[in-house]
Amino acid sequence: MLWTLAIILLLIIGGLIYYFTAIYNQLDNLHKTGEDSPFANVPTASAETVQPPEWEGTEPVNILLMGVDARGVKKGEVPRSDTMLVASLDPVKKKFYVFSILRDTYIPIPDHGTQRINAAITYGPNTAMQTVSDLLGIPIQYYVYTDFQGFMKLVDAVGGVDYEVEKDMHYTSKADGPEFDIDLKKGFQHLDGNMALQYVRFRHDATSDFTRTERQRGFLKAVADKVISTTSIIKLPTILSEVTPYIDTNLTLSDMWKLGSVGYDSSMGGSAQIPPMELIREKTTKDGSQVIGFTSEEDLKQFVQDTVTAPDPTPTPEAEASPGSSPSASPGTN
Repeated sequence: MLWTLAIILLLIIGGLIYYFTAIYNQLDNLHKTGEDSPFANVPTASAETVQPPEWEGTEPVNILLMGVDARGVKKGEVPRSDTMLVASLDPVKKKFYVFSILRDTYIPIPDHGTQRINAAITYGPNTAMQTVSDLLGIPIQYYVYTDFQGFMKLVDAVGGVDYEVEKDMHYTSKADGPEFDIDLKKGFQHLDGNMALQYVRFRHDATSDFTRTERQRGFLKAVADKVISTTSIIKLPTILSEVTPYIDTNLTLSDMWKLGSVGYDSSMGGSAQIPPMELIREKTTKDGSQVIGFTSEEDLKQFVQDTVTAPDPTPTPEAEASPGSSPSASPGTN
């Protein structure tokens, strides 16, 4: 009997060592260096290795999440970001907040003049982080960069997501080809990676990027919930192996472990669009392009602070009864 227990214990220990070694190796490969870095040809790439101060585990952490459309981009070129979100984690309140930034927001990019904010990443992640930090009035310590393929691989790796598509979505483009056509039907359904990409990309209606960013925040929460589910945690080494080739980040292995432990115990505190609707002012550039401005830099930064310090909303009986997988279920959404 004792020998049997000893053998079982050894098997369990061996399995745990393999499990955590596999996770360690995959996490260690997320930060790309040298020619493997997507920013290898950025002129200021030598400065991109600068790391933020070590996180002590009590102060809020803000992570810039950037998704790019790399279709048709030449090797070594950095495409403009198609999606920019900031995940703000408060380890004391155990809450995280998500801000989605309208990609046509027209602001100064350090050392590169005034442009749409989606151009910031073309000058490297440090420039993108500083640009977003200046806009929101909060320090951006980390970035995570991926492309369409990485997003699809993540959704497929967690087994897809059951989600409410709020309306029919259809769009075709001869330039993009059928691979990136959008054709989704209204209703609650199972979205694989390709369908999920169609959902978060869709902006071909009257509200364009405004409702698209809202959908992205809602779907991001659904993916996060799926990732931290028991089934996905067991599959974590496999999930990481699928997405690692498509991700670059300045998060260290130590930071990932600490943030992961806090994030696992945290819940969604709120989400918002930047700039918020009440502060948006449409602008026209010198070349005649339509861009998005805002009425007050100070009011925008105050809006961000109010979002992360607002008390938790009291759930309604209807909200408690809902499955929580619709964008409208995300508290604090504008």
